[in-house]
Amino acid sequence: MALPRTKRFFLLCAFSYAIVAIAEKNYYEILQVPKGASDELIKRAYRKLALKYHPDKNPGNEEANKRFADINNAYEVLSDSEKRSIYDRYGEEGLKQHAARAGGGMGVNMQDIFSSFFGGGPMEEEERIVKGDDVIVELEATLEDLYMGSTLKVWREKNILKPAPGKRPCKCRNEVYHRQIGPGMFQQMTEQVCEQCQNVKFGREGFNVTIDIEKGMQDGQEVVFYEDGEPIVDGEPGDLKFRIRTAPHDRFRREGDDLHATVTITLVQALVGFEKTIKHLDDHLVNVSSKDITKHKEVRKFKGEGMPLHSSKKKGDLYVAYDVLFPTSLTEDQKSKIKEVLG
Repeated sequence: MALPRTKRFFLLCAFSYAIVAIAEKNYYEILQVPKGASDELIKRAYRKLALKYHPDKNPGNEEANKRFADINNAYEVLSDSEKRSIYDRYGEEGLKQHAARAGGGMGVNMQDIFSSFFGGGPMEEEERIVKGDDVIVELEATLEDLYMGSTLKVWREKNILKPAPGKRPCKCRNEVYHRQIGPGMFQQMTEQVCEQCQNVKFGREGFNVTIDIEKGMQDGQEVVFYEDGEPIVDGEPGDLKFRIRTAPHDRFRREGDDLHATVTITLVQALVGFEKTIKHLDDHLVNVSSKDITKHKEVRKFKGEGMPLHSSKKKGDLYVAYDVLFPTSLTEDQKSKIKEVLG
């Protein structure tokens, strides 16, 4: 039975939104906050990311400039309650349609947002905020993970702040005032003033952390989870940082964006040529054959068969060293034939 025209229309719209949503960027992921994040958490996340990827700190880095634009675009939407509500329900396409109906556009002036948040003039450094300790975890990733990209899950236990009975002094600050001690004479006084807050205690909590290993990440690069480090009373938690380390591999050795491998061949193969392939990290085969004489320890380059460059479509190179396996002994007849052939 055919569906009524109105129902078909709404089904088509829903399907269109689903297709668009797959291709759209996730503003919450861009700012590295959960979907239900508070306005304050969104502001803090924006501050950290905008300072990190600002063009002044990354001159000539196109990827950083692109990230900076995405960060500002995401903050423009998530910091506006109306836009955020539309985005949560209908995604980026819904925002564009709303802007079109309102006669406006979805364009974002990055400098306007940054200036309104940090002030005008040259880029200012992040203001001093009391923070808990950062937690740095050395994360060993396989070459396969770093070649193809991967997702790892790590169990994490940390301290969390929980309410406790009683009150405690908090948000303490120094207040300066003047007291008259005689005709025309004043004494400056400084007094610490504190508010009363709910008491807190530390408890332990465990959960899985999902870490995205991006193609081509280098040793020392970090995957950062902001404010997921150690908490501190009356301050912001530190950050949780997973620092990438490449695990040893049985077939390849990595140097930057290049890979190195060793292929063993016989003396006969070294002299007359050979047919040979090696299996790459994603299981595709690389032809390392030769029709010429191959010297012991000779190294040949295979362009574009190395590691992918991080945040790029390019790849490094593969360098293959040939290890010629010499015979351990020869008979007199073999020696004579070799002399006869080689002169």
